[in-house]
Amino acid sequence: MGSKNISISDEAYARLAALKGANESFTDVVNRLTGKSSLMELAGVLNEEDAEALRGAVAELRAASATRVVSMAERVREHAR
Repeated sequence: MGSKNISISDEAYARLAALKGANESFTDVVNRLTGKSSLMELAGVLNEEDAEALRGAVAELRAASATRVVSMAERVREHAR
C-alpha cells in the first residue's frame, strides 16, 4: 500500500485527531469519514443467538439457490434435446 503526504491546517488536524479512536490510524479515520468501510466495523454487532439465526438463514438461502440452479440446468438440458 502506498502513502501520500498532505498538508492540513492545525485546526483540521485537531479535528481529525479528535475523531480518531485509540486503535485507529489517521487513514482509518479518513476512510471511515469518506465512506470506505471495513468488515471489521461489524465485529460484535450481533449477539451469538442472532449470529446463529443469521447463519441458518444464509444456509437456507444458499440451499434454495442451489436447488434453483440445478432445476434451471435440467430445464436447459431438456430444451436442448
